[in-house]
Amino acid sequence: MMKTIIEVNQLKKDFYVGDITVHALRGVNLQISEGEFVAIMGTSGSGKSTMLNILGCLDKPTSGTYFLDGISMGELSKNELAALRNIKLGFVFQSYNLLSRTSALENVELPLFYNSKIKSKERRERAEAALEAVGLADRMHHMPNQLSGGQQQRVAIARSLVNDPVVILADEATGNLDTRTSYEIMALLQDLNQKGKTIAFVTHEADIAKFMTRQVIFRDGHIIREEKVPNRSNAVELIKALPTEELV
Repeated sequence: MMKTIIEVNQLKKDFYVGDITVHALRGVNLQISEGEFVAIMGTSGSGKSTMLNILGCLDKPTSGTYFLDGISMGELSKNELAALRNIKLGFVFQSYNLLSRTSALENVELPLFYNSKIKSKERRERAEAALEAVGLADRMHHMPNQLSGGQQQRVAIARSLVNDPVVILADEATGNLDTRTSYEIMALLQDLNQKGKTIAFVTHEADIAKFMTRQVIFRDGHIIREEKVPNRSNAVELIKALPTEELV
């Protein structure tokens, strides 16, 4: 039986705008098991981004429970949440969120600075290994402005891996990329998933969601459908099939 990494029960999130209450999440139940690659989908305002913020311990629900790797998030203080977030979670954002005056290697090292048990030598070794894992061994000392969008996103993925998190949370991680580069990022994520990484990926793009193992569709703060992906797309094969003009 697969280990449950994420479990939420009757999760609700309300926002207050003056006298108006916005019900962003309306009693959501969700489980993500170890080794899954889950697409969290929905149109703007469906609740998917609110869900990701709660899963990432960046926000707290109004009510309901959230267990991450067996730990109840509702019982932790803000400092405890921050410490756990750094150890248990890896984040990949649409806009990469790299420090512009810091090399790829130093960007990847950043999460390790918050772990006092890791010395500088191990920190550097881990960051180098993470960059090698995403195919950037020859770009470690480049600054973000010396890298393409796809390379910057690979740095962000390396940064998400460096602490060996139990789950990677990706927010529209291909949203700023062209078709070929998007497929290359999905090929990398598929490879990481096949090696055992658990990934939850927010997207509104159906063609990107086809690379994942399961789709969870939100609408109006509810999960309206969950389904395994039949005939899952293989990103490597799709890259090979791209027409010549896409390869420029």
